[in-house]
Amino acid sequence: MTPSDVEALFTRADGTYHCARWGRPIAPIVFGVQDETLAVVKGALEAVCALAGHQMAETDPEQGTNLMVFFFRAWDELLAVPDLGQLVEGLPEMLARLKAEAANQYRVFRFDADGSIRAAFVFLRMDRALAAVPAEELALGQVVRIMLSWGEAAFAVRSPLAVAAGRVVLRPDIAALICAAYDPVMPAVGADASHALRLYARIASNLPKT
Repeated sequence: MTPSDVEALFTRADGTYHCARWGRPIAPIVFGVQDETLAVVKGALEAVCALAGHQMAETDPEQGTNLMVFFFRAWDELLAVPDLGQLVEGLPEMLARLKAEAANQYRVFRFDADGSIRAAFVFLRMDRALAAVPAEELALGQVVRIMLSWGEAAFAVRSPLAVAAGRVVLRPDIAALICAAYDPVMPAVGADASHALRLYARIASNLPKT
């Protein structure tokens, strides 16, 4: 991974750079799955938080929960979720756009005053493609995508996951990058490419030694 690679992962469609991490413990809730899948999602979240050195919590003191993950069959189902429209601005318009694009997933972030991640909403429409993905792979992939404010095209070409000894795991470079972003000496938010250079400088020390 080069400095340009790091910068590209956090470059938005409008060309601006933005990398933010969570500024508070993550208090998750998952809707629309059975207990077995719930355990898989929470297990993936616990593993990545442990990797990053970030905390989880049962509740957020201000919001109750600050990570909501929804599994469903049709986008219109979200219109019936109580108070979701108050939490996600422009929900009807967003859902209409996602339906028109035949999208099967979407993530929304909210940020605190300092720019760190305050809350995240993960929407997974379980079409045939997503239903074919093993639960462990789907859960880990989504957790990676909410740990930082990646650019829209961050993983469009290459997945953040890999297979090792028959198991799906985080790519070592992405794991090292997450560790670097959560390093206490790093700011919670980076708004220019110099932040990417600082991340790159820490990635080597977080990669597994061979």
